[in-house]
Amino acid sequence: MSEPEGRGAAWTVFSPPEPPQARHPREPKGAAPPGLPREPKGAAPPGLTSEERARREGGASRAPGGEREDRAPGGERENRASKKHSPLLLRTRAELAAARPRLAAPVVLVPTMGALHAGHRALLRAARAAAGPAGSVIVSIFVNPLQFRPGEDLDRYPRTLEADLAMCADEGVRAVFAPLAAQMYPGSRPEVTVDPGPMGQVFEGEFRPGFFGGVLTVVLKLFHLTRPDVAVFGEKDAQQLALVRRLVSDTDLDLAIESVPTVRDADGLATSSRNRYLSAADRAVALALPRALRAGQARAAGDATEDGQSAGAVLAAAREVLAAEPALAVDYVAVVDPRTFAAAGPGHAGPALIVAAVTAGGTRLIDNVPVVLTADPDRRSTERDLRGAADH
Repeated sequence: MSEPEGRGAAWTVFSPPEPPQARHPREPKGAAPPGLPREPKGAAPPGLTSEERARREGGASRAPGGEREDRAPGGERENRASKKHSPLLLRTRAELAAARPRLAAPVVLVPTMGALHAGHRALLRAARAAAGPAGSVIVSIFVNPLQFRPGEDLDRYPRTLEADLAMCADEGVRAVFAPLAAQMYPGSRPEVTVDPGPMGQVFEGEFRPGFFGGVLTVVLKLFHLTRPDVAVFGEKDAQQLALVRRLVSDTDLDLAIESVPTVRDADGLATSSRNRYLSAADRAVALALPRALRAGQARAAGDATEDGQSAGAVLAAAREVLAAEPALAVDYVAVVDPRTFAAAGPGHAGPALIVAAVTAGGTRLIDNVPVVLTADPDRRSTERDLRGAADH
C-alpha cells in the first residue's frame, strides 16, 4: 500500500527539553546493534523519514503535504493547518520517558508492528473506549527482529509510518512510540529473554522456533517503558494473547489485558498486514482457511444429542475442507483449550478454539474461531461406567 500523498502532517514530533549532555546522538539510517538483523534500507519505521530528519535538525520545516511547521512553546512542533489532535511521535526511550508523565490516566497501550489496517483500527477504538474521555492511548510501532527467523519476511514486512500516524490521529491516539531497534535493544541482541514455557512450544511455537520468546521479550519491555494501565491485543493471534495473559499473571505485572475479536475482510479472510502479499489466485486458495473454520463451527453448533459437538467431530469437519484444497499447505489445524492451548480431548466440554496455520502461494496465514464443545458420548458413557465401578 502506497503512503498517502499531499496531506498535512498527522503527528507532532516530541522534543523533550533535555540538557545537552543527556541528548542521544543521532543514529545512522538503518543502524542496528551487533547481533540484530540490519534494518532494511529505506524503511520508514524504523528509520527516519526525510521530513522527520528535517524537523529534528532544527527550526521550522515543511510537512509532507507542504504545510509549514513551527516549534510551539514547550518544545513541540505543530502543524497549523491541521485541525486534528496530532499524536506525539516518540522515536527514543528518552523522548518516551519525558512524555510519559504528560499522559493522563488511565493509559492504554496498543502494541503493533505498524502497517495498520481495519483490524488495528478496531484495537484503537477499543483502547479509546477503555481510556475513557480523560485517559490516553499510546500505540507502539516496532517491527521486532527478535521474532523473525532467518529467511522470514523481516526485510519486506510492510512499513507505512505516514499512513499509520494518520490512522492514529483519526482514532484519538495521544502518543506513538516508534523506536529503532537500537533503542529497544541497546548494544546488542539481549542475552536474557522471556521463556514462553510449554505453551510457547506448540503450534506457532513449534513451526516458528523462538518466535514467542521474541514476542514476550519485546512485550515485556514495552510494558516497562510505557507503564500502561491496560494493554489491548487482538484475538486473531490467540496463542500470543494467551501467552501475554500468562506473562502478566506469572510475573505479577500490574495491568489489565483486554482483547478484541478478529476483524475479517469482506470475503471472510482474517484481516492481516500480510494479506497484501497474496495474489488474486493465492487469495482464492487461502479462503479455504476461513471456510474450514466455519465448517468446524457449524459442526459444533449441531445437534447436541449426536457427537457433532465433540472435539473430534469438529476437527474432522475442518480438516475435510482443508484437504479439498490441494494448493494449500497446512502446518496445523487443531481444537484447543483457549487458556492453555492443550489439545481438547474427547472429554473436553465447554469453550474451545479451532486454530490453524496454512501457507498460500508463499504467504503464511493463521486464524482461529471459538466453539463450545460437548464431551464425546462414548467417552461420557465410559466415564459414567468407571465412576459406577468405583462406587461399588
